[in-house]
Amino acid sequence: MPRAVTKKHVIPTHVAIIMDGNGRWAKARGLARLKGHEEGAKSVRTVIRCCRDAGVKYLTLYAFSSENWIRPAAEIRGLMRILKQTLRDQEEELHANRVRLRVIGRMQDLPLDVQRELKRVMTATRDYDDGHLILALSYGSREEIAEAVRQIARRVQKGELSPRAIKEDTISAHLYAPDVPDPDLMIRTSGEQRISNFLLWQLSYSELYMTDTFWPDFRDQAFAEALDVFSRRQRRFGDVKERG
Repeated sequence: MPRAVTKKHVIPTHVAIIMDGNGRWAKARGLARLKGHEEGAKSVRTVIRCCRDAGVKYLTLYAFSSENWIRPAAEIRGLMRILKQTLRDQEEELHANRVRLRVIGRMQDLPLDVQRELKRVMTATRDYDDGHLILALSYGSREEIAEAVRQIARRVQKGELSPRAIKEDTISAHLYAPDVPDPDLMIRTSGEQRISNFLLWQLSYSELYMTDTFWPDFRDQAFAEALDVFSRRQRRFGDVKERG
């Protein structure tokens, strides 16, 4: 049993999650894949609440990758429907807790009705700063980095930036959400041991937590376990000092 999250725990500022295992959860129960995605949406709501209660300010969810477009059209339509419904179900809580909704990725690839719903909620919550819910949609980290490089190249071409002046901070400043701190903790569910083109630049010093739990089963206790493990890690960032 994980220990309950207490004030003595070291709470991450930013948690990023690869929500994996919806399809396998459904298959194990003889259900259609979309039933797994629907159940996974309940875990999204749970984790948003858990982050608020624990004091996690930034939560990034890998909701739809750039590679997911190769899935069957019916499944993609179902995922977009679930996304819209989850936004509507969650909007009141975002306002009540002053949480800002943000999107990273190629939002322009999404269906127009989904884009409109996302933009509506993002506009309505843009002035909030108590928490940030960041959805990675049609997102691929290599494309994010490539786009950052293209922006920097254009600045160099215009004479606005010297190649010698390009530092790590320069690249960070041209990513999708440059003001968001790098994740302290990255969680991946379903037993997979990959990063899968997710926040490759930002995860350089993040603690990685992989669990066999499928995403639809990742609820309060599972999240508390992840925070408990994180709290007991020693983050040195290249140093040799141990945390006291």
